[in-house]
Amino acid sequence: MTVGTPPSLRDLHDVLLLDLDGTVYQGAHAIPGAREALVGGSARLFYVTNNASRSPLAVALHLRELGFPTAESEVVTSSQSAARLLAEGLDQGSSVLVIGTEALAEEVRLVGLRPVRRFDENPVAVVQGHSTETGWAILAEATLAIRAGALWVASNVDTTLPTERGLCPGNGAMVAAVRAATGREPLVAGKPARPLMDDALQRSGSERPLVVGDRIDTDIAGANAVGVDSLLVLSGVSSVADLLRAPESYRPTYLASRLAELDLPAERLSIRPHPGVSVRREDSDLVVSCDRASTPDRLDVVRSVLDAAWAGPGFEGLRAEDPVAAAAVADLVG
Repeated sequence: MTVGTPPSLRDLHDVLLLDLDGTVYQGAHAIPGAREALVGGSARLFYVTNNASRSPLAVALHLRELGFPTAESEVVTSSQSAARLLAEGLDQGSSVLVIGTEALAEEVRLVGLRPVRRFDENPVAVVQGHSTETGWAILAEATLAIRAGALWVASNVDTTLPTERGLCPGNGAMVAAVRAATGREPLVAGKPARPLMDDALQRSGSERPLVVGDRIDTDIAGANAVGVDSLLVLSGVSSVADLLRAPESYRPTYLASRLAELDLPAERLSIRPHPGVSVRREDSDLVVSCDRASTPDRLDVVRSVLDAAWAGPGFEGLRAEDPVAAAAVADLVG
């Protein structure tokens, strides 16, 4: 950073706590531009994922295959946090019924507990994580255990999972089935609950962290739960239309279309009033106009509107007074 140059968003933070699915990659493929945006930057990188289907080593190997230099120690998964929650509440050697992959079962072993797959093996807890192989039979075993009083921990409750083919059922969809069958609520390890974010902050040793993700209901809400700044990137699940009337806990500090914008000035990405954009209240509406001479960027208009929408009392409509404002308003109203 040169003298007189405003700091980039990356420069303001010592560690980026990055979501994976929908932020860095989708399925087997890196999101275009993500590798170039992250490799060689000044901030250290930690990858924080709700997906409990793979081990930290497998995630690190996949990232390296995609061109992201990553060590196993730089991957923090909800399966690790779920296992920690179990270990804190159970005696060593206790049986835990695992709904999920062998990677989740291994995390259970690593904290001194015994993974099992059947109710008749007397589990005192159930841990549930994403697996494409989850079916009725294992859900039935878990239901029997939970109805008998077993502790229930879910790695996460994301209802959908971004893939290269689109959104598919996530772990939360399977959790919903068990909830319906038992009338119980699980302890949740992953975002937006605190355990995963607490583990990521502790392991990274960050003093000025930035959470980066694509979902307001998990990544951004998780950042707000632990009181750290966040960047929403529009490469995955959440859109600008989700933000307009988002509850306070779902609101990011910064907004960008893609990871490459980490090197833009932080003030440019901040959700605040931007030059050349006017947002005023008329009766129950917000009215947006843009200065033709300054030709503000479409996302700058969005950031300005969000700042006004979140700062004041409720509003009914959103109106634009020129073509640039109209384009941004169209995005916001979906």
